[in-house]
Amino acid sequence: MLLAACLVLAAAPAAANGSSGGAAWGESLVGERFVYEVRRGDSLGGIAARHGTGAALIARDNAIGPRQGLKPGQQLMLETRHIVPQSNGDGITINVPQRMLFHFEGGALRTAYPVTAGRPDWQTPLGPFTVVNRQTDKPWFVPKSIQEEMRQQGKPVLTRVEPGPDNPLGRHWIGLSMPAIGIHGTNAPTSIYALRSHGCVRMHPDDVADLFERVRVGDAGRIVYHPALLAGLPDGRVFVEVHLDAYRRSGKPIDALRALAAERGIESRVDWLRVAEIVAARDGVAREVTLPEALPAATPLSTPTANPTGALAQ
Repeated sequence: MLLAACLVLAAAPAAANGSSGGAAWGESLVGERFVYEVRRGDSLGGIAARHGTGAALIARDNAIGPRQGLKPGQQLMLETRHIVPQSNGDGITINVPQRMLFHFEGGALRTAYPVTAGRPDWQTPLGPFTVVNRQTDKPWFVPKSIQEEMRQQGKPVLTRVEPGPDNPLGRHWIGLSMPAIGIHGTNAPTSIYALRSHGCVRMHPDDVADLFERVRVGDAGRIVYHPALLAGLPDGRVFVEVHLDAYRRSGKPIDALRALAAERGIESRVDWLRVAEIVAARDGVAREVTLPEALPAATPLSTPTANPTGALAQ
């Protein structure tokens, strides 16, 4: 089964508009903490890919051993909360380390989806873009560099793949103003929520079909690179989310988070020992770090996070 589809000729330099490095600020979360009932044919990897969380995290949180299979009807606790990076306006924001795409419309977050972006040796470029085309059932014209990769791996060398089940672009293509880059579906849904593409942004077929209907040619967007995120919620709580710096573009997350907290005037409300634990774990979900004494008396730390947009798109 073909998985890769796009081509980036070289790793893009960090954009001058703050798209790379540092920590991103947010004021809301998306996703939730919930119980998932295992269905026939489910796997940890497939569940994780669909819900935007890590398979290892699901296994750890549910005490599942490395050789232990899943059973239909089994209940799993899933943690899928992510910090929504503050947007400069309507359109699409993709945070590569977070492996999340956020769509803003009318000044508010409308949807959020897990995605796959470029692998470390074939990085997704950063910076602003516009949507330049929307196509369904687009043939895949295989770039020469990917043909060479096929040759080196001993696979049949393809030059064109017609629409259908073998086409790694899936049914929907959203072309971007960045050269050779698009947002598209996939014929391998379990490959989502990773860094493994040839530069394009890959989505679950249902998610890209939903996004396809929401965007129009000329819509703006940006691709950013923030492994660390800090959120101050309206109720006074503070959350931190930290991911691996797979592209090696950022400094120490703890330093970036401290600087951002100081800039936002919330440094004294943060449990920095807890932040250090989150930085060490880098498990990619939003974790609360509010000091108990920093909260109003009526706000218990265990209160689930309100999510104004609902869970991740299903």
